[in-house]
Amino acid sequence: MMDVPSANQSQTSCQPWVDHNGWSPASLQGPLCNPLPSFQHLSQGLPSDQIPSYRPLQSSSQSSRSLLSHPSTPSLNDTEHHLQRMAPAHTIPQSPLMNETCIPQQMSLHSPHSPHPTLSVPFQPTHQILNGPHLPSSPPTFGQSSQYTPQLAFERMCAVDPGYVLNHPSSPIQQQPQWTPPYNRGAINEFPTDAAIPERSLVLQSPNSESRYGLDPELLPSAVKVMAEDQAEWEGKVFVSEPFSHLPPLATTYCIIEDKGNAGPNVIRSTSYCVPCDGQTTLLSRLPLGALVTPLAEQGPEDKPPPVCKESEVVAGCRWCGASMCPAMGWQDCGQRFYCPFCGKLNEVPWQQYQPTKGADGVRVDKDKRPELHTGSYEILNTQKGEPAVLLLAIDVSPLALRGGHLEFVTQQIHTLLSSLSGEDCEAWPDVRVGLMTYDSRIHLYDLNPALSRPHMLIITEIENPQLPVREGLLVPLRNCIDGLSSVFQHIPQLSHEDDDARGVPVELPIKAGLAVLQAFSCPGKLLIFHTAPLIESGHTQSSSGFFGSSKPKSIFQPSERAISLAKECVNQGCGIHLFVLSQQDVGGAWPGHIPYLTGGVLHTYSHLQGDLDRERFCSNLKRILEMKTGFKAELRIFVSKDLRVSGCYGLFVPTNPRQVTMATLDRRTTLAVELAHSRALDEARGVAIQTVLTYCTQTGDRRTRVHTLTLRCSQHLQDTFRHCQAQTLLTFYCKKMYCAVLERPLQELREELQTEITEALASYRKHCCSASVSAGQLVLPQNLRALPVYINSLRKSEVLLPGLRSSVHQRLQQRCQVLSMDAITTATHFYPLLLPLPLSVGTSKTSNPKEVLRCCASSLQPTGLYLVHAPHTLLLWVGTQVPACTLVELFNTSCFSSLPSGETRLPALENPSSVSIRALIDSLNSQSPCARKLCVVKQGDICEEALQRHLVEDKSPNGGASYADFLYHLHINSVRFLQ
Repeated sequence: MMDVPSANQSQTSCQPWVDHNGWSPASLQGPLCNPLPSFQHLSQGLPSDQIPSYRPLQSSSQSSRSLLSHPSTPSLNDTEHHLQRMAPAHTIPQSPLMNETCIPQQMSLHSPHSPHPTLSVPFQPTHQILNGPHLPSSPPTFGQSSQYTPQLAFERMCAVDPGYVLNHPSSPIQQQPQWTPPYNRGAINEFPTDAAIPERSLVLQSPNSESRYGLDPELLPSAVKVMAEDQAEWEGKVFVSEPFSHLPPLATTYCIIEDKGNAGPNVIRSTSYCVPCDGQTTLLSRLPLGALVTPLAEQGPEDKPPPVCKESEVVAGCRWCGASMCPAMGWQDCGQRFYCPFCGKLNEVPWQQYQPTKGADGVRVDKDKRPELHTGSYEILNTQKGEPAVLLLAIDVSPLALRGGHLEFVTQQIHTLLSSLSGEDCEAWPDVRVGLMTYDSRIHLYDLNPALSRPHMLIITEIENPQLPVREGLLVPLRNCIDGLSSVFQHIPQLSHEDDDARGVPVELPIKAGLAVLQAFSCPGKLLIFHTAPLIESGHTQSSSGFFGSSKPKSIFQPSERAISLAKECVNQGCGIHLFVLSQQDVGGAWPGHIPYLTGGVLHTYSHLQGDLDRERFCSNLKRILEMKTGFKAELRIFVSKDLRVSGCYGLFVPTNPRQVTMATLDRRTTLAVELAHSRALDEARGVAIQTVLTYCTQTGDRRTRVHTLTLRCSQHLQDTFRHCQAQTLLTFYCKKMYCAVLERPLQELREELQTEITEALASYRKHCCSASVSAGQLVLPQNLRALPVYINSLRKSEVLLPGLRSSVHQRLQQRCQVLSMDAITTATHFYPLLLPLPLSVGTSKTSNPKEVLRCCASSLQPTGLYLVHAPHTLLLWVGTQVPACTLVELFNTSCFSSLPSGETRLPALENPSSVSIRALIDSLNSQSPCARKLCVVKQGDICEEALQRHLVEDKSPNGGASYADFLYHLHINSVRFLQ
């Protein structure tokens, strides 16, 4: 470990950094360096005597006053705010795996846009530092003295409006501990991974969020604080969505949305609400240009649903490009013609729909009476009516399924839910037609005609191209066949097989049979498959077209050609596959989730349904699927301004034309990311218009068209683009784009691309949007993108892009598909879970208020507390070792910490305020999740803590991902070097 320099030591002036290979920042060429670990570092170890340790330094008030006049400190005459932040009280020893000499500077808060005079409050070190030049962006030459201890300076972007006032610290002098750089040779492009240091695995008593470079994570921008500030700003207010409206609330912020001519942010959320006028400015910003589209987004409890119009009463849209009528259309010649912003052509108005215009703006006199003229979102009820959707059930009755002992429970639950749907007061799916089949190596169809004394079984032996022997009785209204279904369900567990063949059954078998039924009746529907047999792939051939039979790049995420072909057939028919795998296989077997997710369905896995928790989860998931409002045979068309084009569309669907996406089914959570590109320069006066037109069938057979239109401002100034971005929107866009790219590109390349884009975006903002001089040691972040680094770091080290030692292929495939179908709020919660402190005393109660959410790091967990970790597919309850015994009794009905249940469990229903409030909070969080979850209790120091470590995204992750502090530091270093 290097010693802290004393006052009588000399300090060599800093020169451009040249390492032992002769590299210098001035000669930097090619792509940005990647400081984050790669796979080859996971096997490197660190000697025990060289493990980094941290030593707090003693404060010295006298020496802290010797640096009041730092060379890089901005003067009071500057036009920006400067608020110095305190650096951490740690010294970093030498580490042989650290391939860079990191010499950060003083942390400060800087606003390049504020018109107020500058207030500079320099922080002072606790030890005297000799006068010397301000830190350059590169460390000194290795041949020079390494006793250089400058200050660490980071800068955060303040709000851009003139009315924003910073709260300065009460004392102008803050204590800053001294930082000692490690003396090590190597390039600045990598730092060690936590996976290479088993001795420093995360221990909650010694948080692993400590930075290797001396940064205090508590002083870094906080995603929790950003969400709390936005919630406080919009609490009790109404966001009026008008044409060319301003930045909306965050996706995680609840706010009433009023549609006044622009689609709400819950439907279309743009990556920037001020679009650059030309492609060169977009390229310069390094930010993506696009939007998130949730066509069937659920309205808030106080929001008005989109108005419904009849097709014959709606003013016809553009006859050239097919865009629907919307407020973005410009009326001319007293209302006789209108200008279409999506193709730039004029359209004649039919005389039956003509109305004159009024005022200087040229609006029609009937604007307030027609939803298509004054609302951003509306729905058209088409005159053409389609076939109602049906419900198909396919149950595995192979020998393994019959021996499993769970078929009786499954059939009972299906019968209970179908009985509830057949009631007269049921509004979820009235008059639904139901079909039933069972399968092993053959298909067994059931004739449910109510005229028969009992249902008849029809066996199909041709499984490759199944042909239906009859049609009548295969699909019968539920009210007329509920008794017949009950008798079949009672008979299924009693089936027996002559042979005891334990071979697997391909999942494609019931899918083909279900498609044959739907095609015979020309109707869409949901196909629910309850599978037990081992998962195998069908259609094996001796050709060399397999995974290893081609020289093309392969990915474990790629579905087979057979699965894609079958998914296309399902999409054309409007068949959504929902697969319940009742015997989960941890190792081996084909992953069956490609077809369900490509058709808008889901995959649920269980372990033979032996436990009560699995059975509760099965019932809840089955009920959600049956009651979820779904659109069938959907087609989404995307229109943009004539000077823009749709360059990509990312989500869970069979890829075809990015401007026209077809889906078998979709629901209120289905979200797509649309990427745009400039074809020519935009007109700043006209702005930008984005329209999505979704045509779909409801469960009752109504054909509807839902139209959403969003108009945005455009600007020639790069600064406006950064001001009108939001980190959660960019996270969701990057996530969908990268998770789609894993099908064709290496994971390491995608992680490097993510880091490079964010680095170049920060460098561009630093160069073009900072009006005042900024030192090389100050990190510049736009006000609305303060949380972007922690989000992007969490995305980079997710199991999909960075597999861990204990992550299976099936888990990664499942997680990718689950996240791809999420909306913005669910995606933000997935990559930054909510860490909620729970009340310990009887008289207090806490809810999931963003003001009370803690940062996702181990340092937030105290041994005396209870904490709930809420992610879309995970719910963890962490219990500290020093929780009062009375709290354990109230919550778990035991006073001994060692006797607490660990792992998946259920809280006992105790009649006391603490138990009631916590169980109510858990039920509320479960209702917001996309699927049913099991509560997992994690005791401090228990082996189950690894499940919690993966959700503490600000710390170093078990799969080798960098901590938030280290990632942010390297973003800053690379952005500064990029400008050199």
